[in-house]
Amino acid sequence: GDLLSSLLQSPSAAKLLNQPIPILDTDSEYVCSLALECLAHLFSWIPLSTSITPSLLTTIFHFARFGCDTRARKMSSVNGSSHPSVLGQERGRLGVLAMACINELMSKNCVPMEFEEYLLRMFQQTFYLLQKITRENNAHTVKSRLEELDESYIEKFTDFLRLFVSVHLRRIESYSQFPVVEFLALLFKYTFHQPTHEGYFSCLDIWTLFLDYLTSKIKSRLADKEAVLNRYEDALVLLLTEVLNRIQFRYNQAQLEELDDETLDDDQQTEWQRYLRQSLEVVAKVMELLPTHAFSTLFPVLQDNLEVYLGLQQFVVTSGTGHRLNITAENDCRRLHCSLRDLSSLLQAVGRLAEYFTGDVFAARFNDALTVVERLVKVTLYGSQIKLYNIETAVPSVLKPDLIDVHAQSLAALQAYAHWLAQFYSEVHRQNPEQFISLVSTALEAITPLISSKVQEKLLLSACHLLVSLATTVRPVFLISIPAVQKVFNRITDTSAQRLPDKAQVLVCRALSNVLLLPWPNLPESEQQWAVRSTNHASLVSALTRDYRQLKATASLPQRKVQLEDTKVIIHQTLSVLEDIVESISGESTKSRQICYQSLQESVQVSLALFPAFIHQSDVTDEMLSFFLTLFQGLRVQMGVPFTEQIIQTFLNMFTREQLAESILHEGSTGCRVVEKFLKILQVVVQEPGQVFKPFLPSVISLCMEQVYPIIAERSSPDVKAELFELLFRVLHHNWRYFFKSSVLASVQRGVAEEQMENEAQFSAIMQAFGQSFLQPDIHLFKQNLFYLETLNTKQKLYHKKIFRTTMLFQFVNVLLQVLVHKSHDLLQEEIGIATYNMASVDFDGFYSAFLPEFLASCDGVDSNQKNVLGRNFKMDRDLPSFTQNVHRLVNDLRYYRLCNDSLPPGTVKL
Repeated sequence: GDLLSSLLQSPSAAKLLNQPIPILDTDSEYVCSLALECLAHLFSWIPLSTSITPSLLTTIFHFARFGCDTRARKMSSVNGSSHPSVLGQERGRLGVLAMACINELMSKNCVPMEFEEYLLRMFQQTFYLLQKITRENNAHTVKSRLEELDESYIEKFTDFLRLFVSVHLRRIESYSQFPVVEFLALLFKYTFHQPTHEGYFSCLDIWTLFLDYLTSKIKSRLADKEAVLNRYEDALVLLLTEVLNRIQFRYNQAQLEELDDETLDDDQQTEWQRYLRQSLEVVAKVMELLPTHAFSTLFPVLQDNLEVYLGLQQFVVTSGTGHRLNITAENDCRRLHCSLRDLSSLLQAVGRLAEYFTGDVFAARFNDALTVVERLVKVTLYGSQIKLYNIETAVPSVLKPDLIDVHAQSLAALQAYAHWLAQFYSEVHRQNPEQFISLVSTALEAITPLISSKVQEKLLLSACHLLVSLATTVRPVFLISIPAVQKVFNRITDTSAQRLPDKAQVLVCRALSNVLLLPWPNLPESEQQWAVRSTNHASLVSALTRDYRQLKATASLPQRKVQLEDTKVIIHQTLSVLEDIVESISGESTKSRQICYQSLQESVQVSLALFPAFIHQSDVTDEMLSFFLTLFQGLRVQMGVPFTEQIIQTFLNMFTREQLAESILHEGSTGCRVVEKFLKILQVVVQEPGQVFKPFLPSVISLCMEQVYPIIAERSSPDVKAELFELLFRVLHHNWRYFFKSSVLASVQRGVAEEQMENEAQFSAIMQAFGQSFLQPDIHLFKQNLFYLETLNTKQKLYHKKIFRTTMLFQFVNVLLQVLVHKSHDLLQEEIGIATYNMASVDFDGFYSAFLPEFLASCDGVDSNQKNVLGRNFKMDRDLPSFTQNVHRLVNDLRYYRLCNDSLPPGTVKL
């Protein structure tokens, strides 16, 4: 620090910040950069203390100016300098290094009382830097100034602001000397003049942190809510307006057109989608704090763009081939394109705000929400009626996708208000529900024309999702009697109609099934009309599975290749629909599940009959087992015991050793998935309480240990292993008495009688498999299995059982210690240490007197003297922290001795 100060020859801290930056020679700059790197390293681990003096902080901040002074960068290229640009870069680098030092200090959350004043000083100096960076003058706009700065410097400065807001704002806000509102004004300038998209995203993150901070502050101090909001209201309204402007082509076309809307990133979104999503999160957070302001800012903007969209009808003319949009001038087409893109974004914004109209605020914000929903219903119906998605345009490659997107987004925005509609329904269902009925009926009129294979998939899926939400979330009693819904029923059950694409077919069938299966809200059981609904559901499922059920007759006959492919398509299409229907009601009332199973019963029996015929077609078996797994998870009570037994027995007979080997070894990932799903079904079965499925336990264990385990034990691939060990864990966890018969008397008279052990050989084989898994490199499997053993010990005292204590305990401890020594699973050090303690604590005397000496005696690579030192250093502690500390010391010392011994030259005499 002194070195840096002397190089700057600083007069005093106050004057320093306003001085022009001195020009350092190359050697001085090099020394400064080394000093700053050292400080950054020191700051990364030393605590905040008085050794970090005010003058040192001021000096570091002075260097931070090197990065934000464009003039200094130009001055570095004065005449006579042979490497002007290199010098400029060096000076910029000093600024980056200084910011790295500051950020190391900033990232410390633990701030001693005496250091808070320093922090305040730091922030005042930051405030100065931020003012400097965002200052405008004749020669520079803020954006051009930021563009001239080093990218790394801007990145570090943004990091600094993020740390300030996330870690320290709560401390600094209470200081009257720190101008928080003015700071936010500068941050606002800094954010909206960022030269890159990434820089802008990073700044939006800072605002999100600030809004989260405000929200939690208000929740914890409700009494001061108004005062806090008043202080920041102007800043928030300004932020909201600017973020909304930034997502609109009307205000920001040049920048938005640079965003890529085709390439997907790791989160499966394009650059444009990410930009919009992050912006809308900020809008939503402001809405949470200032609902009235936010709504009155957003809704008029939406209205303006809606007027343009709704006004298109007057430009639609009929041509020979259909309808055409009579807007042809290039400028008009461009303006329409921008308006439609903006409308699409604003519809997403309105959808994102739906959650702020429900719950406790439903009544207070009812009128605003009703206005939005009425507009959305009107817009969706308009789009469907004049079929804008099929219209011819002057620039089809641009305007057609725009029109489809607006229509799809209006449906998606309406879907976001499903919970609001459900609450509306519960408030008005007894008295004057006319307004509600009108909204839902009109929405369905908008949906029905879109459920067609001729409609573009994006639009079709939006309509299907809205239909599902109305059927599942809103559930109005009159849904079934609306002509539009009956039309969809007829369309789906008509075999002559062209089938919808798979995704859409599944969604529509889910919606129709839910209309009939889900209990109506606000009505007693006696008014649910289950008998009629049950009949209707049976006929719906019957129509959907007609072709599938006919396969049973030809299942056992040999099929030609073309015929086989057709059969596979029928199986895939039917099972994907049925599986989805079951999944969507698996958490519902018993009555819903009963009706569902009655309708599905014949199809389930057909599936079981077809299963053996397709056992060698792993893609078909995979789909069938997915379906059965969903049935077991959702409807096993309704299926009844005899049929469930029949299914399990069929599977156990079909999955012979040869079949398992073929699936796992020769059919790649699909074959492994088949076996994994089969094991998952068995997991559900062995967890079932009561005695019903207990007779299957011997054959389940036998399948695991004699058929599956030998195939996968030696394979390095993790396929199937995780599911197999989970099944073994469930067998033990839920069927402990199959192995250990404990009588009440024995547990009362502790120590009088040892627990009876049954099926000992199977228990030992399972434990041996767990032990073997700890010798394999797969860290996920290791972690999972260690967790399973620890759980069995916590719940059933596994380590205390006689068989484990006398024949396995120290084998497991030995394996765990060897794993620590070989550093193969270093990420799990802590878990391994705790498990070792839990095992050793069962028999500490045996551990210290017999196991530890034997373990050390068997260690190679260390001499007897070193072994004695290792043994002496392992204290006989019996508490967890000391014991695990001893274990880790033993492991580290053992490794150290081996390393020293290995590095000795051959023939060295050891004393």
